[in-house]
Amino acid sequence: MPTEEVTLPSGGKLYPQESPLSSGKVEVKYMSAREEDILSNQSYIENGTVLDKLIQSVIIGDVKVDDLLIGDKNALMVAIRALGYGSDYTFQYGGEDHTIDLTTLLPKELSDDFKKATENEFTLTLPKSENTITFKLLTGADEKKIEQELKGLKKIIKEGAPTVTTRLKYQITSINGDKESKSIREFVEKYLLAQDSRAIREAIRNLTPDIDLKFYPEGREEGVDIPIGISFFWPDI
Repeated sequence: MPTEEVTLPSGGKLYPQESPLSSGKVEVKYMSAREEDILSNQSYIENGTVLDKLIQSVIIGDVKVDDLLIGDKNALMVAIRALGYGSDYTFQYGGEDHTIDLTTLLPKELSDDFKKATENEFTLTLPKSENTITFKLLTGADEKKIEQELKGLKKIIKEGAPTVTTRLKYQITSINGDKESKSIREFVEKYLLAQDSRAIREAIRNLTPDIDLKFYPEGREEGVDIPIGISFFWPDI
């Protein structure tokens, strides 16, 4: 079975040195009929695990999909699609068909702070309260924990689960040197100002390594998000 090496947008810098992901590359095999079985598995589709199952199926080596940073996972998803069904992806925008070459998509440009990082933890002084926090970028495992907590909250909070604060509780790793989970949760729930919350989310957006899923329609200077629909992995639909 032929394989290819996929370079991760993070460069592997934010993973533990003992992790195979620290090399900044992941070897994947080409999709086969077995992976098409995964893509058509109704149980996986209904419970939202179909893409994780697909990515895990084609990874070569001791790499778990839950250990991947979200941006690295996105890059793998695009690479697997290009290897499996070709690099051309056609979608509709503005009532017209557009086709892009997935292999031309570039990694998201990273900030200087990220390039100097050696572990998945960053320091930020909040602009309004002047508290000093540390925060991390989320992995697939973190996203699953957040999803489970939000599902539980939706059952007891009729007006809607607190998505923003729940995510921040997992992203923030310390408050003024205090790493206790209880302290972090209390700070986010009671004392985090809206201006500071926005600054944290903005810092995370700027730091997060990813693949740039934008295209530039004729006549527009700003990029538009490429719609990732059902035809991305099911091109015959």
